[in-house]
Amino acid sequence: MAPFPLEVLYGKPVAYTVFLLIGVAFGAVLEMSGFGNSPKLARQFYFKEMTVLKVMFMGIIVAMLLIFWATAMGWLNYNLIWVNPTYLWPGIVGGLIMGAGFIIGGFCPGTSLVAAATLKLDGIFFALGTLTGIFFFGETVQYFETFWNSSYMGRFTLPQLFGLPVGVVVLGVVIMALVMFWGAEKLEGIFGEKTQAAAPARRGPLLAGAGVLTAAAVGLLLVGQPTTADKWLRVADTRETQLADRAV
Repeated sequence: MAPFPLEVLYGKPVAYTVFLLIGVAFGAVLEMSGFGNSPKLARQFYFKEMTVLKVMFMGIIVAMLLIFWATAMGWLNYNLIWVNPTYLWPGIVGGLIMGAGFIIGGFCPGTSLVAAATLKLDGIFFALGTLTGIFFFGETVQYFETFWNSSYMGRFTLPQLFGLPVGVVVLGVVIMALVMFWGAEKLEGIFGEKTQAAAPARRGPLLAGAGVLTAAAVGLLLVGQPTTADKWLRVADTRETQLADRAV
């Protein structure tokens, strides 16, 4: 069962090579999606270019489906995945600050590194500004540390917030994302340079993709997530012997 300890299984050189390749692939995908272009990124705030929303939301829902399908199949223990703890109000304030910086500078910290990697001057200066901000934050955090650590909620997820099964939440998020994709296309047609004339040619693949995502979410809802008893049954043959031998 994952996660797989690559360093233990194959040694540090192989593990670090895998990590490097994943990082390079992630950066390459961002660059190919246009995330190193600050005007393109800034246009999302004016509803003229919604690529950021579509790419990021697609990444979120695909990763979400893969994680919870892997959990449902017994390949992954979701409880072992690190989920950032929630600090509600500091997170809201931080999001507003980052959003303001995004619309002014045209980058978020990650996309500025993508631009800097391709030697774009605006990306380089934005990345330097980010590092400067990190330095000053570290030097002044003691003055607002109480607020920074306030409204702590621990590992807090949407199923906990709504009190609903994971499958229901996953289906809801997928439907919400598909509606947002549709809305983004409409907004680009109204405020941007995209015309709706090309829409019929793309309608088939888009509907097929939406159908696949919806089917995956519905299937996950029907399969459900494993209970503690289910997880034990999957490892009982091995673990019972170890318990009997006092090997754990």
